[in-house]
Amino acid sequence: MDELRKNKFIETYTENLQRITLKSFDDTSDKDRYDALCDTIMGLINQEWRDCKRKTRNQRKAYYFSAEFLIGRSLGNNLINLGIYDEVKELLDEVGIDFEAIENYEDDAALGNGGLGRLAACFMDSAATQGLNLVGYGVRYREGIFKQKIEDGFQVERGDSWIKNGDGWSIRVDSDAKIVRFRDQQVKAVPFDMPVVGFENGVVNTLRLWQAEPFEEFDFGKFNNYEYDQAVSEKNRAEDITRVLYPNDMQRAGKVLRLKQQYFFCSASIQDMVEKYKKDYPEDLKFENFSKYHVIQLNDTHPIMAIPELIRVLVDENGIFFDDALAIAKEVFAFTNHTVLQEALERWDRDIVLEVSPRSLEIIEKINQILVEDFKQRGYSEEQIDPYRIERFGQVHMANLAIYVGFSVNGVAALHTEILKDDTFSHWYKVRPEIFNNKTNGITPRRWLVYANRELTSFITQKLGTDQWKYDLSLLKDLEKYLDDEKVLNELLNIKQIKKEQLAKYILEKEGIKVDPTSIFDIQVKRIHEYKRQHLNILHIIYLYHKLKKNPDMDFTPTTFIFGGKAAPGYFRAKGMIKLANEVARVVNSDPDVNKKLKVVFVENYRVTYGEKLFPAADVSEQISTAGKEASGTGNMKFMLNGALTLGTLDGANIEIFDHAGEENNYRFGATVEELNEIMDTYNPVEFYSKDSDIKDVVDSLVSGEFKDNNTYMFLDIYNELINPQNGQRGDSYFLLKDFKSYAKAHEKINKEYRDRLEWSRKCLKNIANAGFFSSDRTILDYANDIWKIDQE
Repeated sequence: MDELRKNKFIETYTENLQRITLKSFDDTSDKDRYDALCDTIMGLINQEWRDCKRKTRNQRKAYYFSAEFLIGRSLGNNLINLGIYDEVKELLDEVGIDFEAIENYEDDAALGNGGLGRLAACFMDSAATQGLNLVGYGVRYREGIFKQKIEDGFQVERGDSWIKNGDGWSIRVDSDAKIVRFRDQQVKAVPFDMPVVGFENGVVNTLRLWQAEPFEEFDFGKFNNYEYDQAVSEKNRAEDITRVLYPNDMQRAGKVLRLKQQYFFCSASIQDMVEKYKKDYPEDLKFENFSKYHVIQLNDTHPIMAIPELIRVLVDENGIFFDDALAIAKEVFAFTNHTVLQEALERWDRDIVLEVSPRSLEIIEKINQILVEDFKQRGYSEEQIDPYRIERFGQVHMANLAIYVGFSVNGVAALHTEILKDDTFSHWYKVRPEIFNNKTNGITPRRWLVYANRELTSFITQKLGTDQWKYDLSLLKDLEKYLDDEKVLNELLNIKQIKKEQLAKYILEKEGIKVDPTSIFDIQVKRIHEYKRQHLNILHIIYLYHKLKKNPDMDFTPTTFIFGGKAAPGYFRAKGMIKLANEVARVVNSDPDVNKKLKVVFVENYRVTYGEKLFPAADVSEQISTAGKEASGTGNMKFMLNGALTLGTLDGANIEIFDHAGEENNYRFGATVEELNEIMDTYNPVEFYSKDSDIKDVVDSLVSGEFKDNNTYMFLDIYNELINPQNGQRGDSYFLLKDFKSYAKAHEKINKEYRDRLEWSRKCLKNIANAGFFSSDRTILDYANDIWKIDQE
């Protein structure tokens, strides 16, 4: 930024600050200064944003439909991508403004929860950086999933009203509002556009998020008649649709609301696309060229209602014959699957779909009839057709709908895609093998390295002699020439130590726990779920605790175990795992016999901003899901990029991490998918429990009274799942006890090898140097070239 632009920036910023506050400079608050900075940055972005919209108007575009976009904070990331982060920080410092205070004022946008939403955000960043025409469509949640508080060790959910103080990064576009009709109500879908800034390339794409609003805010007649609650009931019913991400669906009302939410954003988005197409191509009355300009990527099963909705809009509102509309849909939709767990493949009861959108159900049933007739003509019997049916046993199978209509189905890691072909969707793979493909996930290096780890960013640029690696992460491979350079390896160790000290300070401020930054930082942060096996990690900590209690002088490198993540509000066992982690932390951290060698921390309200502190500071990345259960994982990639070593099973993208960086530079443990498949029907966890005193000791500690769950029976529930049959099925569904000793041995190896600091640093550098494959830039180009067929600008 030259001197003239700097002066102009400060002048504009000062004008904005005074305009929005009507206060003298010294009287403004951090909020005022943050709002003014948002205003100023949006002003910088605005012209490029409009230019990009105009330039790409008549080009083929991809549309990313996702229920989640976990974008985190926008200020720092936008400044990084504009290439002015350091300059703006210096300019504000010069005029007496604490940039860090302003940066920390911003709350994370509560638009997602886990890896699926973060992946969508990374894809949007990478598409803009690679000059790809990608538009995001999603939901503007008012509250997000929830803000997690830890009270007496238990997760407590609070509202996460991230827009209560305004939203400086969205533009409300009332002129593009749509009407979404359900069986029992109709609401306004109001779009809020967020800019997605490419990295130093002048490209600004759009993320359009829909907010549900009523047509009438207030019924004056009812209010005047003293019916105060009823006067705003329609407003509340409308706003409920986009109030909370993934409303609790343990009961029917929650299921209806959740499907309404999905249909709402799909309907608004499809209407938006069709309306724009008709404006741009008014002569194409039959929509013969619609698929030439549009491809829609469905991010898991949540947006699959877009399929019947496109057909509805074409047939009912534009006079297209049903068969022609279906043919168009078959050229437009592509489906990404993110799970092998059957319970995560959405199936909606027929009566719920009927309650949400009767017309959608009619269309789905008609597609199902066409499918059945199609398979009968191929010679399939009724029984052979059953696995393919979209409607079966009174349920609508969303994945079957997407696979039958879609032209592409992809998994998100090599192993995951093979499991889809061999197991989850094996029946579909037999009849449509050509549509299956793999797109291994990735992460954006701008957010997860350039922004989150400024020290390592400078180190890499200095060692490579260029910053081109920020555009092409495969250039990191050149760092391998320093693998035997002691000076460089020590520099890398020093950077890691700086990040650990920063995290230790942050944890002390946020959690009130003092941790030793010279200890091993062993970190597991992700959504809390049994298949991710946070409880295996916790049981192992109990194992270490008992060993250290018996032998306080045991040769042991001090280790800090750090957990973070949210459990779904209705997921009792996952919430029990959080309580167990916090209870073990309470016991261990207060025990003077061991707390110099062992510490446990569960960070509250894990989110993108916390992740930006955790990933750069980690020594060990815990990726310990049961083999075959994790589709990909992207946390493993963020840790790798920041120089942590992976402790993991042969699952998800761990396999590809081991392939690229070398298994000898990471720590693998546990049974493979093939080994687990062999014992699936014969496995008896009681054999491990009864024959191994260490396993028995840690499992029994769940119910011995050593750890207190406040009479909630949460620990008893975990205990029973591990060794007692559940609902006619064997215990230990996720093979914790089978993998326990292998996991413990891997930890022993880590604990010893960490002491050879130069060798450890060499392994860290090897991982960083081979993280290039895991850039979402590579992933998004694979989508663009193989599925979407869109070109780079």
